[in-house]
Amino acid sequence: MGSLSLRAVSRRFRTDPGVQDLTLTVGSGEVVALVGLNGAGKTTLLKLALGMLRPDSGTVEIGGVPVERLAAAAWRDVGHLVDGPALYGELTVRQNLLLAARMRGVAASVVESSIADLVLERFADRRASQLSLGNGQRAALAMALQHGPGVLVLDEPGNALDPSGILLLRDRIVERKAEGAAVLVSSHHLDEVARIADRIVVMNRGRLIGELEPGSGDLERALFDRVRRDDIALGAS
Repeated sequence: MGSLSLRAVSRRFRTDPGVQDLTLTVGSGEVVALVGLNGAGKTTLLKLALGMLRPDSGTVEIGGVPVERLAAAAWRDVGHLVDGPALYGELTVRQNLLLAARMRGVAASVVESSIADLVLERFADRRASQLSLGNGQRAALAMALQHGPGVLVLDEPGNALDPSGILLLRDRIVERKAEGAAVLVSSHHLDEVARIADRIVVMNRGRLIGELEPGSGDLERALFDRVRRDDIALGAS
């Protein structure tokens, strides 16, 4: 079981305000969806959560341990897909998955199960550089999921997936949740995340500005209205 916490986290860039005073917790067996317009800061937040960026202030913890003190063995319990598929193009799908399994310290036997879970049998021995965008995304998701992570961070995981791929992704996330994983996922597919998310958190201009109810009506309209009201409030301040 995993958990992920960001407390009063800020990160600024020379030409971008970055993210400001973010506090967010994802508990064991919880799926939190992060939504917002392009440029809201979602990917920056996810990179901070994974230790790929260090905050200027605030703390990030995985399993109650600050990420800068997290042992290598603990990182093996984290799965992620951020900034698109990180596949070695000259290796086949199977070879990429075997390498990832070795790095995570899990048995090579998980690879065949992972290939089946993401319906990659036809492409298992094809070089990653020869995959379509959708199948490359499936392979990258297999890498992020095959070791059964207790913390899972996904940035737009539905990108380039066809409807069958979206259904597979939904099932895999639900499985991780049932196993006690803490799942943080950003997405533009509000209708899809609403099916699996326990909470939907709205981000705008590097700040968390509230939540949407997953079971409510027109989520896209609610998102745009929430962002518009925030923009108006910022303009008036």
